[in-house]
Amino acid sequence: MIIVVGVGADGLPGISPPAAAELRRATTIFGSRRQLDLLDESITAQRRTWPSPLLPALTDLLGDTAHDIHVVASGDPLLHGIGGTLIRLFGADKVTVLPHVSSVALACARMGWNVQDTEVISLVTALPRTAVRRGGQAIVLSGDRTTPKALAVMLNAHGRGDSEFTVCEQLGGPAERCRRGTAHQWATDAYLDIDDLNVIAVRYLPDERISSLPDDAFVHDGQITKHGIRAVTMAALGPRPGQRLWDIGAGSGSISVEWCRSWRGCTAVAFERDEQRRLNIGLNTAAFGVSIESRGAAPEAFDGALQPSAIFIGGGLTQPGLLDTCLDHLPTDGRLVANAVTAESEAVVTQAFSRYGGELRRFQHYHGEPLGGFTGWRPQYPVTQWAVTKQ
Repeated sequence: MIIVVGVGADGLPGISPPAAAELRRATTIFGSRRQLDLLDESITAQRRTWPSPLLPALTDLLGDTAHDIHVVASGDPLLHGIGGTLIRLFGADKVTVLPHVSSVALACARMGWNVQDTEVISLVTALPRTAVRRGGQAIVLSGDRTTPKALAVMLNAHGRGDSEFTVCEQLGGPAERCRRGTAHQWATDAYLDIDDLNVIAVRYLPDERISSLPDDAFVHDGQITKHGIRAVTMAALGPRPGQRLWDIGAGSGSISVEWCRSWRGCTAVAFERDEQRRLNIGLNTAAFGVSIESRGAAPEAFDGALQPSAIFIGGGLTQPGLLDTCLDHLPTDGRLVANAVTAESEAVVTQAFSRYGGELRRFQHYHGEPLGGFTGWRPQYPVTQWAVTKQ
């Protein structure tokens, strides 16, 4: 059995009696140097620091569970911690977790926030741009002392400089400290004495959370799936939590952005042959804090990309063999949606509908515009959409 004991910044005095008893009976305890140093002389077990890189070595280090193995971890080991990794590798029946109060719970207590209303974002291994949001509140887990300034710079660069920004260090320990300001202040005049053990409480301002983004929210050159068509396309794709989209002929990446915003853990791979448009995709990825990998032209750039749960084709339908190649890469029960604007691309999806079935629709949108002293309807290009679930 692997016993994982959560320890706070206050060390042994803060843990429960059962957790302390586990550490006192241990023969070997694994953990980071900082966590092991929190143990006092009453813990007589051999202390072994984790190697780097950690993941490839875990099976060799902990593979023999015939005898109890002890691990110390920060706070709640199942909150972006080693506990979840160990359960995934060895199974829940071989891992016992004794959690401490998490840094998230402590930070919310200091801020007066309800935990259930607060997003948790880890920047321990992720890039700061993945913590950019357009509203709401979050506790951000830092990688080290440089994380607060790096995140503040990103927020300030994307129009979120007014966000309330609080850095909490050594939560629950004798050296605890929380310092408040705005993202702009932390970006331009950050403190230099930040502890590596810190979390950031952010209330994102201005609050611009909306369910469906307007076209002008994106950086684009006109090559964008327009707002109304984007809505019906997302409905046809039907994203679910944790799923991955391949966005073919991504243009501005607007479909990828909406996909990633739809559910927790959703990611996308955007395929776009035009270099400037790939730059736009990068800007939109950063502005919304979503997880989008940008690649070159399809299908050449398919090699090495993680398998999709769904595929959207917004451009390149007339390229010979593209549609069949996309279907080949789609898993069983995966969803493919293709939008056609030209007569040539419409012919491709019509033939595909005859061959594979699915659903074929045509959308025609009109915009009201001034016509003299009155209002007239200006038609947009009709869009033919084919959607199919792979059997």
